[in-house]
Order: sequence, then C-alpha cells, then structure tokens
Amino acid sequence: MARAPCARLVLLVLAALCTLPARAVAQAFELTVDASPGLREIADRVRRTDAASLAVSLSRAGLDLPPRVRVTLIADDDPRALEVRPWVAAQAFGTETVVIYPGRVHSYPYDSLESVVLHEIVHLSLNARALGHRLPRWFHEGVAVSVESGWGLGSQARLLLAAARGPAIDDVNALFASDAAPETTTAYLLSAALIEDLRRRHGLALPGAVAGRVARGEHFDAAFRAETGETVDEAAAQAWRVYRGLRWMPILTSAGGMWGWILVLAFVAFIARVRRRRRKRWDEEDKDEAFTSGDPPA
Repeated sequence: MARAPCARLVLLVLAALCTLPARAVAQAFELTVDASPGLREIADRVRRTDAASLAVSLSRAGLDLPPRVRVTLIADDDPRALEVRPWVAAQAFGTETVVIYPGRVHSYPYDSLESVVLHEIVHLSLNARALGHRLPRWFHEGVAVSVESGWGLGSQARLLLAAARGPAIDDVNALFASDAAPETTTAYLLSAALIEDLRRRHGLALPGAVAGRVARGEHFDAAFRAETGETVDEAAAQAWRVYRGLRWMPILTSAGGMWGWILVLAFVAFIARVRRRRRKRWDEEDKDEAFTSGDPPA
C-alpha cells in the first residue's frame, strides 16, 4: 500500500518539472509590426519571431516575455532616423515599444535582425520587472547582451580590445553617453562582461531578482548588494581581474594556459572576421559605383 503514495509523489514531481519550461512557452504574446515602405520582407522576418524561444531565454534570466510588443521598422532615409545617432540600430521604450533601424543592424552588439529583436525585448522585460523604476544603463545593456547572445569566445576577443584601452567600470555610463561609436561599443563590452560574470557566480536568474527588488522600492545599489553580497565596484573588480594586464602572464603560463591560447586564437579569428566584413563592404561599394557609372557590375 505504501507504493501508491510514492507513485503519486513521483508523478507530481515529474508534472512540476514538465510545467516549468511550459510556463515560459505558454505565455500569451502579441507582436505587431509597422514598417516603412520597402521594408516589407524585413517586417515578415520580425513577425516570424519565435516566441517560445524568447520566453525560454528570458525565463533563464528571471524575466517574463512581455504580453504585447509593438515593433516599428524605420528606413535610413526616413526623417525619423536622422534624429538618432547613426550607429544606433534599435531602441526600446517602456514595456511594449521597440524601434528598429534595419540598415544599421550589423553594428555591435548585434549580429542579425533576430538578435536585435531579442535584445530589445530584454529591455522591455527588464522595464516590466522593475515596474518602471530606473535601472542603470550598464545593467540594462549588459543583461540584454548576455541574454541575447551569451558570452562566447568571439566576445571574449572583442573584450580584449576594449580592456586594452583601460576604461574604469565607473566610466561605463559616460561611455554610453559618448558621441563616438567606439566608446559606445566599449561600454557594451564592459557591461556584458560584468553581467556574464555575475550570472556565472550568482545564478542565471540574477537580473530578474535584482530588478524585482527594485520594483519593491529598493534602491538599485541596495538590491544589487542584497542579491550578490557585494557592491557594484567589488563585482566589477572581480569581473576585470582576468583582463588586467598583470594577470595575463600567470594565466598563459599556468595549468589553464590552454584557455589563454584559445582566447588568442579567438582574437585572431575576430580580426579576420572584421577584415572579411570590410572587404565585402568594399566589394559592394565598388559594384554600386560601377552600376552608377553605367558599367555592368562584375
């Protein structure tokens, strides 16, 4: 007779485990897309966004998929685009609104249109989780990059370029406000590195936990310390330890030196990728010039 309660218990546990991902996937999601003339195909791609995948990625970060998202696609020659810095590929407003400039999608931190959509929806989810209370820009962007693309070898290589400039983590928000695209890119890199290290040490759902405390009225710094046991400055120091110049030789000569060499190879691969992109852009410009002059493109 004792087997029946045990069997029921096992079934209840299995059912609970099965409903965890289902909760994220089953959320209602209404996506509306408005586009400038000539962007119909891109609008169709946005409409095909995989809501289930979005929900799972957000759930891992302790966030929920917004029930409604309105996306507006704006062409580069639209007057509205001229009011925004030329390297800004997308913007998120409040808990429902996203504006995307498709012609700028391949500027860092984006690799594709799909990554832009997810990145901006992360911003909406953070805003909703914090109930509109302010979260620091570095936290917003770091979480968005971490959820959208993770922190792979390619990003590690890009971070080497950023860390070589020696910016302090306290300057990240100032870098975001800069009028220079390279400094904005540096801000994204630093923010993503810090958030990724925090999620590794304190759990993937940390962003949602911190934003939830802010929603309940806690100041961000207090919420951050309550969830991590450290100040932002202490967390930054921990995240940067491996990227400070004096730490590279011990890393490369230690038992974990193989990892260091992997990063070096990733750095080389990144440089090669940049050169390929640049060469491809030059080729496309040459074809456009040839076509304009009346010569048939090669």
